[in-house]
Amino acid sequence: MKKAIFEKVGQMKLEDVEKPTIQAADDVIIKVIRACVCGSDLWAYRGLEDKAENSENSGHEAIGIVEEVGSEITTVKPGDFVIAPFTHGCGYCKACRAGFDGDCQSHSDNFSNGDQAEYIRFQHGQWALVKVPGKPSDYSEGMLKSLLTLADVMATGYHAARVAEVKPGDTVVVLGDGAVGQCGIIAAKMMGATRIISTSRHPDREALAKKFGATDNVAERGDEGVKKMLALTNNEGADAVLECVGTELSTETAMRVGRPGSIVGRVGLPHTGKMDVSTSFENNIILGGGPASVTTYDKERLLKAVLDGEINPGLVFTKSFTLDQINDAYQEMTDRKVIKALVVVSD
Repeated sequence: MKKAIFEKVGQMKLEDVEKPTIQAADDVIIKVIRACVCGSDLWAYRGLEDKAENSENSGHEAIGIVEEVGSEITTVKPGDFVIAPFTHGCGYCKACRAGFDGDCQSHSDNFSNGDQAEYIRFQHGQWALVKVPGKPSDYSEGMLKSLLTLADVMATGYHAARVAEVKPGDTVVVLGDGAVGQCGIIAAKMMGATRIISTSRHPDREALAKKFGATDNVAERGDEGVKKMLALTNNEGADAVLECVGTELSTETAMRVGRPGSIVGRVGLPHTGKMDVSTSFENNIILGGGPASVTTYDKERLLKAVLDGEINPGLVFTKSFTLDQINDAYQEMTDRKVIKALVVVSD
C-alpha cells in the first residue's frame, strides 16, 4: 500500500509499505477514504521541531471503512463507515468518564500518527471510533469534508470553547485563523456567544471566519492587537479567549485580552518553551485546555450537528489533493495558499 513519509524538512514522499495487520485484540484496520494535513503536521515540515528523516508522517485525521477488527472489538464491524479520532480513549477510566478522553488514563499510546496512508491500524478502537450511519457514497463531498473535521479540528475548536466555558451572550476572542481557530468560531457561536472577534491577516480566512460567525476582526499583533481587541470590549476584556495557535505571542496575547475571571481555552499545540504566567496571576485569568475530547464531543453533539446541517465545518478544506500530491498539500498549507488541505485517498 502507499503511505506518506516525512523525508526531510520541506519534503514529503510516498513509499510502498506493508499493509497494517491486527497486532492487538482491540485493533481495527481501516481503509482510508479521506485524510488531511493538520497545522501541527507543518512544524516538522517547516523545520521548527526535530523529527527523524524518513519517518512516519504525523497525520492523525481520517475517515474510512472498517476492514478488519481484533477479537475484543464489538462496537464496529467490517464494512462500517467510521471517523478515526486522533485520540484513542477507552471510555471507562476516570478521565474519559469526566469527558476528557484526550487524556485517557488506560494507555500511553493515545494519539494517532501515520494516517496519510491507504490503510491504518487504529489502536484501542472499541470505544474511540465513531460510527457514521450508512456508507461514504451516501454523502456529498461537502458532507465527507465536514465528517473528516470531526477527527480533530472541529472537536479541538469545540474543546477550546468548552474549556473556556463560553456562555450565551459572551464576547469571545479567537486567536488563530487556521482550521482549529475557524472551528473555534463555530463552537463559540454554537454555545451562544454574541460577539466573536477573529484575528486573521488574510482576506480569505477573515471571510470564512465571518461566515462561521465572527462579528469583528483584528489583524494587528502584539501591543497594537491587544489594544484593538480590548477596545472592542469597551476595554473590559473578553469573557472567554480561545488560543488556537500555540506560539509564545499567541499565548501571551490570550492572557492580556480576557477580563478578570475569564478562562483561556488553550488548544494550540504549544511551542512556547517556558511560559510566563504572571499576567494570568495579576489579572485573575484562568488557563485551561489540552488535547481535545474528540470521541466524547462527536458522540454527544458534533456528529448530529453535522448530519443535521447545523454546522458546516468542512468549509475549512479549501483545496483537495491526491495522496500522490502529499508534498504539494503540505507546501501549499505552509505557504498559506490553503487553509486546510484535504487528501482524497480512495472512493
